[in-house]
Amino acid sequence: MSMQASQFGRVALLLGGWSAEREISLNSGAAVLAAMQRQGVDVEAIDADRDVIQQLSNGNFDRVFIILHGRGGEDGVIQGALELINLPYTGSGVMASALCMDKLMTKRLWMGIGLPTPKHRLIEQDTDLDKVINELGLPLIVKPATEGSSIGMSRVDSAEQLPAAVAEAAACDCAVFVEQWITGEEYTVSILNGRALPMIRLRTPKAFYNYEAKYQSNDTEYLCPCGLPEEKEQALQTVALKAFEACGAEGWGRVDMMLDDKGQPWLIEINTVPGMTDHSLVPMAAKEAGIDFDSLVLEILSTSLGNEGA
Repeated sequence: MSMQASQFGRVALLLGGWSAEREISLNSGAAVLAAMQRQGVDVEAIDADRDVIQQLSNGNFDRVFIILHGRGGEDGVIQGALELINLPYTGSGVMASALCMDKLMTKRLWMGIGLPTPKHRLIEQDTDLDKVINELGLPLIVKPATEGSSIGMSRVDSAEQLPAAVAEAAACDCAVFVEQWITGEEYTVSILNGRALPMIRLRTPKAFYNYEAKYQSNDTEYLCPCGLPEEKEQALQTVALKAFEACGAEGWGRVDMMLDDKGQPWLIEINTVPGMTDHSLVPMAAKEAGIDFDSLVLEILSTSLGNEGA
């Protein structure tokens, strides 16, 4: 066993969970578990359910690697519970996790400090949908505020489609908002310990980078290097880092943005526990930066070292 592996002590890998993204978390967790085992880390995988804190308290663990996606794992809930039992964990803390899980709150914060994010309107019971269309134009994208993996999201091309799209998003049991459609290229910036990794450009024949394009489709293209001139890429990486740090996010994560046809960036959202599957973007960006998957996993695990005894 290397010194590097031994410094982490006994690690609990939290995967699964009870969110709509459970399956993706199980896939990510399997890949992360294998990487830690290859490196000699003393790790135990725990499929997180509601008694997970009891399991962790009784398990004599030194730290936790969180690979739970979505509600319950990425939204500050598990982070707060781990603070209570004084177990260090990977990634962002309670406040940043909760904030970034809520796309609407994230947008409000960015707007407040002058970072570019597409115009939007919150949809409430009495919202005049025709007025929203007049304000934001068509097409639009409808989003549930606190669901990940593009679940419940849909593009709307006509006024007739909007009520059904809103109903679909509302079924996720959270706030719903409508966002101006940005025509342009989609990019993602992975962040690892304070540095922005090489950007990835996403190309999909779908209307947008939806759940199917993310996890099931073989016709989604990932371009890394992303093809932008170096100065442009650096400028966008700086915007992404600023957006990440403004939300208090730490350790590792991913900032998604669009670049419109005028070259203007538009911040879309932050993932504080991104996927770590074979289709995932952080490992792809890390590889381009010369960091293999096993090293990436250890580097993410090392983000738990800074909050010992917090």
